[in-house]
Amino acid sequence: MIHTLETMGVGDVKNVAVVGASGAVGEVMTKLLEERGFPVGSIKFLASERSAGKTATFRGERFQIEPLNDDSFAGIDIVLSSTPASISRHFSPIAARAGAVVVDNSSAFRMDPDVPLVVPEVNPEAIAEHKGIIANPNCSTIQMVVALKPIHDQFKIKRVIVSTYQSVSGAGQKGVYELKSRLEAALAGRSAPAPVKFPHPIEGNCIPQIDDFAAEGYTKEEWKMINETRKIMGDDSIEVCPTCVRVPVPASHSESIWIETEKPISPRAARDLWTRAPGVAVIDDPADKRYPLAADAEHRDEVFVGRIRADLNNPRALLFWCVGDNLRKGAALNAVQIAEELLKLAPAKV
Repeated sequence: MIHTLETMGVGDVKNVAVVGASGAVGEVMTKLLEERGFPVGSIKFLASERSAGKTATFRGERFQIEPLNDDSFAGIDIVLSSTPASISRHFSPIAARAGAVVVDNSSAFRMDPDVPLVVPEVNPEAIAEHKGIIANPNCSTIQMVVALKPIHDQFKIKRVIVSTYQSVSGAGQKGVYELKSRLEAALAGRSAPAPVKFPHPIEGNCIPQIDDFAAEGYTKEEWKMINETRKIMGDDSIEVCPTCVRVPVPASHSESIWIETEKPISPRAARDLWTRAPGVAVIDDPADKRYPLAADAEHRDEVFVGRIRADLNNPRALLFWCVGDNLRKGAALNAVQIAEELLKLAPAKV
């Protein structure tokens, strides 16, 4: 059943479905639809059978989460989906055939040449090429390309070396629970259960593995950063060399980034570009110990940059620190922004 909201007071409203509504990203998607005043005419919350019967709250009204099935998308205009890739591969095409546009947060379609991979601050024009599905990039990729875009436009980036410091919320609610429960056990002097979401105990550790290992000794997470960056930026010549690390931080991802450009670049020039760039906030006052922090970025929409400094041996290289809330800009916010961009297209495209 779709619940109609009668008091929206907007003209071109859309019928929206949130898939994976009980998960960490789904919950933030719902919150952002409300916060940003998205023109929802009706809303439907969907999840696995395991979550069916739970409730979601939207604009003060409680909705029952319904089990996801092949008939879930009749009358839906926009689907915001955050599920495992295997679930998305089955249900996203069904939703598209039913007439909806799916903004998919999984990895299922990101590298499909027929599916746009979009960060609205970077390549919003790609949205118009959709065929019913638009892919939301990986969280660590999103925040990096938001920072890279203004530099690339002005100086053309040749190479990126990035080390990530990714919070446990990137592994979902179970990742957050695993860190919390293990810390509580340690403080209480109890033995913690064996790790489930992470390959090693996360408390007191930095684990240089996110997802499984794949070709050439890189993890799947690292390959996502390589391939997705090139697709979003529209430039296969950019060399991306990532090392992705899980750290015992509840929320927000941090990244140490080194870039090499075709033209000489200075910290001042980069700082000026970032100050004017959409979605970027500069916190860069080392003398006063001010730089982006994961705790400060939580619940914020911006991608924060700081510790901006020159490579002492290369006038065409720059180093900086980049922080963003992985559940907001790294996932839910980016998806909602894509939906907002969809509203600007001709009706046939939505």
